[in-house]
Amino acid sequence: MKTKSILLIGLGRFGRYIALKLHELGHEVMAVDNNEERVNDVMGFVTDGQIGDTTNEAFLKSLGIKDYDVCIVSIGGDFQSSLETTCLLKELGAKKVVSRAEQDVQAKFLLRNGADEIIYPEKQLAAWTAIRYSSDNVLDYIDLGGSGSIFEVSVPADWRGKTIVQIDIRKKYKVNIIAVRENGKINAVVTPDMVMKEEMSLLVFGEYNAIKKCFNL
Repeated sequence: MKTKSILLIGLGRFGRYIALKLHELGHEVMAVDNNEERVNDVMGFVTDGQIGDTTNEAFLKSLGIKDYDVCIVSIGGDFQSSLETTCLLKELGAKKVVSRAEQDVQAKFLLRNGADEIIYPEKQLAAWTAIRYSSDNVLDYIDLGGSGSIFEVSVPADWRGKTIVQIDIRKKYKVNIIAVRENGKINAVVTPDMVMKEEMSLLVFGEYNAIKKCFNL
């Protein structure tokens, strides 16, 4: 994985988790917040940190916006600051701006004023939780938007002992098995003669309704 240089603005709980994960992935992170305590709290796992007001153009410019591969605006609870920061980032030449939204109307304003992409922490987690825990078969779930979804599901009882070609869900449901997990390890080499086992889980890709019908979710 290529190491990226990332500007992370807003170090509340969500921003802090982003910083920690980016550190685990080996990326370079400049963390920024107007709260000194929050900045100090992440200094152990970011490349650098700055205390300042990102609605101030001079301060934001001093960070060298064009040098970052991605700018993430994770400010929560202050939409005005988030919007102004997003707009200034784009005006200062940011390559890619990803901004946090809590409502659809916020997303619209952010997209019109500089955001390239939007993240919905609460909305996305709520959807994941509802789908994950409303079915006994679903182990994990990733929504890919209009292109479909990836589910990790347990092997249905009536599939056990059968091969992938025998169950043939690609033909019946237009759902693809893209990998299997067994003993904690993922195997992406899925062959037609692979036998389904109780201890396996399947990573499947397709439209949500097709997967729902296939696995009786």
